[in-house]
Amino acid sequence: MPPRGIRILVVDDLKDQRESLQRLLELEGYEVATASDGSQAVHAQRARPAQVLLTDIFMPGQEGIETIALFRREWPQVRIIAMSGGGEVSRQGYLGVAQSIGADAALQKPFSFSALLEALDSLRL
Repeated sequence: MPPRGIRILVVDDLKDQRESLQRLLELEGYEVATASDGSQAVHAQRARPAQVLLTDIFMPGQEGIETIALFRREWPQVRIIAMSGGGEVSRQGYLGVAQSIGADAALQKPFSFSALLEALDSLRL
């Protein structure tokens, strides 16, 4: 069971992906908010802060790398998990960049829900 009161902000431009992650995380006991891009994520964080940001890298509008950098500056205590389905380039390139600028973990899409739970557990919330 996750720590009580942990709020996760899921950011992905794919509605099905956002909704699936939201349902699964809520079943695990997390409180979940969603956003379709980085700009919406910033507004959501300012309105009601989350302890964890789970963000896709490739999105129209404000993409994930920019969002991670902004969260690191404005909310350095937020734990960040980057995710991307961009293949080998993503894993070695963009997900590596995400971690170098502050993501605590990175997941290559598609990933299993158990892999996401392991990543969350590694954050030591």
